[in-house]
Amino acid sequence: MRIANVRGRLVILREDLAVDVETASNGRFGSDPDAVYAEWDEFVDWAAGGAPAGGDPVAPGDLGAPVLRPTQVFGIGLNYRDHAAESGVAVPAQPAVFTKFPTCLTGPTAAVVLPSATVDWEVELVVVIGRRAEHVPEEKAWSPVAALTVGQDISERTVQLAGPVPQFSMGKSFPGFGPIGPWLVTPDEVADPDDLELGCSVDGRLLQQARTKDMIFSVSALVARLSAVLPLLPGDLIFTGTPPGVGMARTPKEFLQPGTTLDSCVEGIGELHNPIVAADGR
Repeated sequence: MRIANVRGRLVILREDLAVDVETASNGRFGSDPDAVYAEWDEFVDWAAGGAPAGGDPVAPGDLGAPVLRPTQVFGIGLNYRDHAAESGVAVPAQPAVFTKFPTCLTGPTAAVVLPSATVDWEVELVVVIGRRAEHVPEEKAWSPVAALTVGQDISERTVQLAGPVPQFSMGKSFPGFGPIGPWLVTPDEVADPDDLELGCSVDGRLLQQARTKDMIFSVSALVARLSAVLPLLPGDLIFTGTPPGVGMARTPKEFLQPGTTLDSCVEGIGELHNPIVAADGR
């Protein structure tokens, strides 16, 4: 199943048509894209057996961030060996966790405004939690996962790396620094949710390409380890880490430039197309 936020309303997508959930369910489920996670199991059962076919056409510009107000947004650093290597850091023995504040989230075609000249790209698979999860064993850790989506953990490197203690959460939480979408895809819709190709490019120039099977900590491992410390709540997001190819690690360093478009994709899920603009809107 694919679900999306179309002009602020929760929809089920079938091919290129959108079924409005509130209308189709006669008000059983509301229009708020975030409210569905509190009733995720009931919603999935209804969608499987009762959601009508048909619907209305959807234009790319109609799609907003499929999750708007998560309680918690987790970011995972250095989760690919080659990215750790290009960063000059040893492979971590446990997940390196930070947060992206929810106000950074934006949609799949929204413009990203550059606050400085040192803004970097980081394509990632993003996990959406659908059921409260506490102390979940790794072998059962896919069970709380509602869906997957595409994300960019955009990072302002000067703020992120300023000392004496690095400020990962601040450097990664400027407005617009969390594009996600274009919709959510339930894990049963992809052939192997543990092995998906992901990548990103700027104006057609490929910058990152890898497979999620190369993550140091799999989705299951991340859910298990995070839920061992604190509860994961319905609607929470986990940005699972970026592969090698970031601009900061290049020689010379490269950063996002205004007037370009950042394209991001995850196999079986979809694509983001985010214009990059200067602070003055150009």
